[in-house]
Amino acid sequence: MLRGTCNRTRNPLDGSILVAPSLEAALYDAIVAARAVVCSSGGLTGHMQSLCRGRGIPVLRVDRADLDDLVGEVTLHLESQTIVIGSDASTGTSDPETGTSSLDDLGSACAVIADLQDIRTINSSGPNAKRVESFFIREEFLCLAAGLRPLDALHGGPADIAAYGRAVADRLCTFVEALLPDQRLVLRLLDLRSDHAAGVTELAPVAVEPNPELGLHGARWLLGSAAYRDALHAVLGTLRTQLGDDARRVHLSIPFLNDAEEFAQLRTHLEIPADVPVAAFIETPAAVHATPAICAAGASELFVGTKDLVQFYLAADRTNHLVADSYQTRHPAVLDGLRRVVESARAAATPVRVFALGADLDHYLDRLPTPDGYMMCTAELRQVVLQS
Repeated sequence: MLRGTCNRTRNPLDGSILVAPSLEAALYDAIVAARAVVCSSGGLTGHMQSLCRGRGIPVLRVDRADLDDLVGEVTLHLESQTIVIGSDASTGTSDPETGTSSLDDLGSACAVIADLQDIRTINSSGPNAKRVESFFIREEFLCLAAGLRPLDALHGGPADIAAYGRAVADRLCTFVEALLPDQRLVLRLLDLRSDHAAGVTELAPVAVEPNPELGLHGARWLLGSAAYRDALHAVLGTLRTQLGDDARRVHLSIPFLNDAEEFAQLRTHLEIPADVPVAAFIETPAAVHATPAICAAGASELFVGTKDLVQFYLAADRTNHLVADSYQTRHPAVLDGLRRVVESARAAATPVRVFALGADLDHYLDRLPTPDGYMMCTAELRQVVLQS
């Protein structure tokens, strides 16, 4: 059980129970300050719910009509997924679900993070923390934590674009300073869907798309943006100036990729220096089948975005709780796709890391060929670190 006071505003209130119809990017500050979240829509692996999962923030879902009743103090019963208006005599918090796996099973473990606090959370978890080899962050989450508005900056002039790049690099430098020896940071290049962009953009035009998940974002957006290329150069230049040789501890990854041609085009378009490692994110069925060619095109490593891959394989929107029964992370088609990626990457001697929810990890370990490592949200990986 968990008790707290409802926060129905969009402003952060430490230790509160955030109550909102849906979890939006504009609610980032309120979400990370909350002890728990109650909403009426969204799926288990939506972007903002993944943020909650990474932080160990419970999310309960109720009917939209019931949200209006949630005021004042409430008690959340996490196991039964019920809410009582007022308080109960005994309350506590729940740890994230984990299986029986240990760090030895994870290979080269990678923590999926939202901000600097997550690195500190892992690296303060005892001597086993050094066995977490890398930290993976989405650029849009970095922007939300730092109060940056990327599309507004990129819509401005050269000074605004350069300032945005320096701000991203400054934040990355603080992350690198928090790393243990031999750890590295992987930045997933900006992948801001139009529905999320609308909530964090004030000046730049944002397209209204009927299906943002399948719209103009990821690699296809990056290929059309000269402004982002200039911002990325400012990022890399600032990292080299501030970190020197340690700038090599920051790697890049390309999101929402379909094939090797996109990978090669994007590396050329962004004019990424040859000595900067560039990974590919495999999260569409097309990319699964193109894995051998993507490896041959020079991807430094592969990250398998299981959450998106599931929704595209099964045509089940991961942000829509109404199709939650169809969104199956252990579906045979999904497992076949994961197996294909791992086997292709191993044949090409390209490192590959697979994202897994804590509840799925034992299942994947038992049924998939061994990748180089697994990626997990911070809270779930921390439990594995503490238990190993």
